[in-house]
Amino acid sequence: MAAIASTYARAFADVIFDAHLDAARAIGGLRQIASLFNQSTELRRVWENPAVPVEQKRKLLDVIVQRDGIDRPVRNLIAVLIDHRRLPFLSRIVEQLEKEVDARLGFTEAQISSARELGDAEKRTLEAQIAKSTGKKVRASYGLDPSLLGGAVVRIGSTIYDGSVRGQLEKIKEAISS
Repeated sequence: MAAIASTYARAFADVIFDAHLDAARAIGGLRQIASLFNQSTELRRVWENPAVPVEQKRKLLDVIVQRDGIDRPVRNLIAVLIDHRRLPFLSRIVEQLEKEVDARLGFTEAQISSARELGDAEKRTLEAQIAKSTGKKVRASYGLDPSLLGGAVVRIGSTIYDGSVRGQLEKIKEAISS
């Protein structure tokens, strides 16, 4: 399943970059259609029903695209997904596409947990340090975790940088016990 989402995401990322499309707008259009698809049982029934002719499915897609002002390349991707019965993968495709576009633009996502709310200056400093260590621009999301006691934990992909007081205490405990 992940391979299917990745394949479509990479292909659509190629379209975005080759045609110099606004990536945020394209992803937004896909999110919009994914949201409609996930929330509307009737729409799902029509688009997933093999008894409904493809022409009717595309006409319905065209009405939605026209109404919501969605770009033609997004419409074309959805049409391909309808034709190949891949619409159930749409949400995963959008997630993979976001990651693919970020990677091509040199961004990395960082999830940062701290014991207290960080100020703007602290956030900028932390993001600058992450950017320096990864060599990429950073998109950070912040969360609170009072169990950290102090400091912060940064997760970038599968890598975790633990600068929390709790983490330091764990290291001291391990050192003492060994």
